[in-house]
Amino acid sequence: MTNVDFTELEIQNLITHWIGNKMREEGIDLSKKESVIDDETKHHLLNYFLLPVKQEEFYSFVHSVKLEMNEVYTVIKEIFTDTNSFVDLSQNLAKLLYEQSIHPKVKEGKLNICLFSNVCVDGDFTDAVGIFKSETDVPFLKMKQGQSNFNIEHEYGFEIKGIDKGCIILNTEEENGYRLLIIDKANRTAEAQYWKDDFLNVKPVSNEYHQTNEFLSITKNYITKELPKEFEVARPDQIDMLNRSVEYFKTNESFDKQTFQEEVFQDKGVIDSFRTFQDVYQQENDIQMGESFDISKTAVKKQARIFKSVIKLDKNFHIYVHGNRELIEQGVDDNGKKYYKIYYDEEK
Repeated sequence: MTNVDFTELEIQNLITHWIGNKMREEGIDLSKKESVIDDETKHHLLNYFLLPVKQEEFYSFVHSVKLEMNEVYTVIKEIFTDTNSFVDLSQNLAKLLYEQSIHPKVKEGKLNICLFSNVCVDGDFTDAVGIFKSETDVPFLKMKQGQSNFNIEHEYGFEIKGIDKGCIILNTEEENGYRLLIIDKANRTAEAQYWKDDFLNVKPVSNEYHQTNEFLSITKNYITKELPKEFEVARPDQIDMLNRSVEYFKTNESFDKQTFQEEVFQDKGVIDSFRTFQDVYQQENDIQMGESFDISKTAVKKQARIFKSVIKLDKNFHIYVHGNRELIEQGVDDNGKKYYKIYYDEEK
């Protein structure tokens, strides 16, 4: 997996533009010169840009017809090859973003575009371009000491850990659409799609993190949604399959599809059903996945949080099932009341 080290990173060029919402006809204000920044502020600015970056999932630029038709990719390529045109090219990026800022909930904000040097990628140093949009400013207090008292006033600014949207494009694998790290606080909302899908037009790189994450998502969707439609399956049996799925990924260094299916689903009919579900899911979501791959422990840890091992009984009880399926029984008494019988050795 690609490893990126920002320890020796330096800012070579920096410019700030203002971007409004095109649907509301707010316009765009383009700077004609690079931004001015002193050394002390530069330290805080780098924290603002880099602290939210997570090296989990990498992306690359794509286009449905031809990579060179991805306009952001083309501009980034020019920045890497012609730094003297940095200001003009940054304005082009700002214009491209404004053209995609048409969802009614897209906020106006400041757009910072940086050219970085000394980014270490897998042991080699290269350049990178950062595109960062700041939308949410917050008030902060300033207390200035006078001769006999303090004057207290407020200003508005951006929190160091609160950048809204951003990406860092590494100058590596140009022919494959570069490698990107993306920041998006609102990535689960519909209006946020304009950043990753409409403006950048990127897709995840199919590495061990992406494949582990996607396969666990497919498995969870199948067990919780599709399996009950095709088979009569009790809730404890569903949870048992979910637990076995996560356990497989936790205890193995590499994934083998055939072995996984036999250990988790066990029944041939269920295995065939899962294969069909996976094929349809991958086709509909344009996901490419091999029969085997290295397992990303980071992705497993992330997915394990959403694999719910709980049985909810009316509004009275929740039963968390983490272990042996044979220690819990389900039944109905003579009065038609449903019940669970649980066996255990000690109470803690």
